[in-house]
Amino acid sequence: MKALLKCKTCGQYTLQKPCSCGGEAVQPYPAKYSPEDKYGEYRRKAKKEIEANQS
Repeated sequence: MKALLKCKTCGQYTLQKPCSCGGEAVQPYPAKYSPEDKYGEYRRKAKKEIEANQS
């Protein structure tokens, strides 16, 4: 079974790893939910840095 992929370059959905435009195709789905959230601290830090840079 193949997974549906989305091209980072053109935004088209495809079943092929390299898209027909030559761009990289990746899975468009978010990471699964985990109540332990191993990387939550890093996400919050990155979000604060981005918000600080925008202000």
